[in-house]
This record gives sequence, structure tokens and C-alpha cells, in this order.
Amino acid sequence: MKNTVLSKLRNLDAYPKVNEDFFTRSLSGGIITLVSSLAILLLVFSEFRLYLHTVMETKLLVDTSRGETFRINFDVTFPAIPCSILSVDAMDISGEQHLDIKHDIIKKRINTNGDVIESKPDGIGAPKIEKPLQRHGGRLEQNETYCGSCFGAEQSDDDCCNSCEEVRDAYRRKGWAMTNADLIDQCKREGFFERIKEQEGEGCNVQGSLEVNRVAGNFHFAPGKTFHQSNIFFDDLMSVHKDSYNVRLIFISHRINRLAFGEYFPGVVNPLDGGHWTHETSNGMYQYFIKVVPTIYTDIRGRTVNSNQYSVTEHFKDLEYISPNAQPGVFFYYDFSPIKVTFKEEHSSFLHFITNICAVIGGIFTVAGIIDTFVYHGQRRMKKKMEIGKFR
Repeated sequence: MKNTVLSKLRNLDAYPKVNEDFFTRSLSGGIITLVSSLAILLLVFSEFRLYLHTVMETKLLVDTSRGETFRINFDVTFPAIPCSILSVDAMDISGEQHLDIKHDIIKKRINTNGDVIESKPDGIGAPKIEKPLQRHGGRLEQNETYCGSCFGAEQSDDDCCNSCEEVRDAYRRKGWAMTNADLIDQCKREGFFERIKEQEGEGCNVQGSLEVNRVAGNFHFAPGKTFHQSNIFFDDLMSVHKDSYNVRLIFISHRINRLAFGEYFPGVVNPLDGGHWTHETSNGMYQYFIKVVPTIYTDIRGRTVNSNQYSVTEHFKDLEYISPNAQPGVFFYYDFSPIKVTFKEEHSSFLHFITNICAVIGGIFTVAGIIDTFVYHGQRRMKKKMEIGKFR
């Protein structure tokens, strides 16, 4: 019974053995074996490299995230707008507004050649004031607490405006333009207009970040502080006397060194990075309409980066032909796509790698065997013909 089973198994052998006495080795067979072995080594090495190399799996999902915030990182250069009058504002459709943002922003004064003159965080460092005018009308005396007038913009009797910036903020909260800056004691003593005139002809590089709600909104760079009046936004330098400084002749040429909506991740492309736009027209509005696509990137180690990609279209308005009182500047309007993109780095499976190796080895040996058979039989036929020719 046992011998019968073994005999049946022996009959199933798909690899019948040939006695070594019947083997015939040839020069062509040796060459084919060497070439096929080298081919196997090269292809196995290539497959191993592909196995070690990560592949990117991409998926599209519906974005269901709500109530979150995200960070906008920017680095923008304005060759013709001084830092003293350039402000950054942000607002969104939920009604949240951030005007003249100074936190996490650095301004660098640059000359016409683009060289940095001065660099400091915005809003840091207040001028020393000697005997300023008190709210009650007299000058500050020794051992007296300073409380400057807001010049009619006080919201309560206890409000104090101790600097030109605070007066401008108070006016902005009231929705007033600061038309009488040359009469305001704080601005005169701090050299508000002198500082603007000193920086005339300079440019400004603004870099930093904004933390905003994850809803549609906009942020913009504009000369002066923005104030709101009758559902329209203006800047407080619109009505400044032209003899003091002609802020209306501001050219909004700019270069976007970097603009990113979220953290960096490998492979991300920010289409506005490195863009440079030059306009000889003053009093213009440059608008960017941005569609932000939420993106999740997971590397091979499992580390996840929540970021965003974006696409953009742009438009320029010459405000001289639309509204001479409209606010010039560079505006970025962003909205979110309802689709989220996920990128995940993965290795090919080990079973897939083994399958490819087996296919490479088996395929090359099979093809090499077929080639060797044809070559061997061809050589035998030629040998027989030569022998027949000798006998004739």
C-alpha cells in the first residue's frame, strides 16, 4: 500500500531528473547562462530598490471638519510702500475682524535695491514722550499719571490715548478718518508725519503668520489703518493732507516670496511662491481668489501633518476708474473646498516583492532555456551539414 502511494506521488513529479551522463554542456549555453544570471541580478536589485521606495496613496474624502482654526504663513515684499503706513488686516464671514494686526508679524524696511535697512517685530518699541498734553488740557507734571486725550473718540470718561497709535485706534473704532493728525499732540510729539516722510521712497518686507477661523474670509495688506463706516471699509490715511504726505500715490507692486495655508509637507506646491507683479498705476487693488483644499499627509513612520493646498486666480482693479475713495492694497480672498485630500506613504507588500522576484527569475530562466535550445539545435544542424559535405 505504501509503495503504491509513493509510486503515485513519483508519477506526479513535474521535474523529471536526467542522469548527468546524458548532459551535454556547450559554449553557447555557458554564455547564455552568464548573460541571464547578470540580467537576474540587475532586475532583482531593481525590484529591491522599488520595494524600499515608498509609494504615495491618494484618496479624496468629504471634509466634515468644523470649528477649527488654521495658520496662514506669508512673506510679501512691497518695493514702494513704507513700513510706517503698511498694515495687515483679516476678516471672515463669521464677522470676526482683526485690523492692523501686529502679533507674530515682522516688518523689514528695505531700500530701492532691496537691502534691509531695519528689521523689528511690528508694534514693538514706543517713543519716549516728554511732558505730553493731558486729557484735561495741561501738561504732564511730576508725580502725575499720564492720560492723553482721544480727541472726541473716547468711549467712556476713563479712556486715555497715550500715543498716536492709540488715537488712531480710537478713531478707527468710531469709524472716523484721522483728518486732523497734524493737530493731535501725540502724533506731533512722536513725529508721526516725520517718520512717514523719513521712509518716503522705501519699501517694506512683511513676514509672519495669522491664526484664523476655518471659514471663508480674506486678509489684505493696505496703506494705513482700516476703519468701518456704513458697511464700507476705508483706510485712515485717505484724508491726510497732501502737503504732509501724498499717500494716494502708492504703487502696489509686490513680490510674494511665500504664501502657505498650513504646515509644509513633502511635495506641496504653493502656486504663488516667488510671484512678482509690477504695476505703474497708483490707487489700485490687486485681488487673489484662492480655493483652499484641506490636506492630510501621513509619512512612512505614521507621522501626520494637517495642512492645505490651494489654487488661485487673480484680478487687478484700477480704482481711479471705479471709485477714487476705494481702498488700495493687495487682497487675498480664500474659501474652502468641500473635498479633503489625503496622502499616505506606503511600502509595497512583501508578498508582492517575492512574487516579482519569482517572476523575474522564472521568466529569465525560461526565456534563456528557449534561446539555448534554438541555438543548440541550430549548431547541431550546421554540424551535420558540414559532416555530410565532407563525405561528398
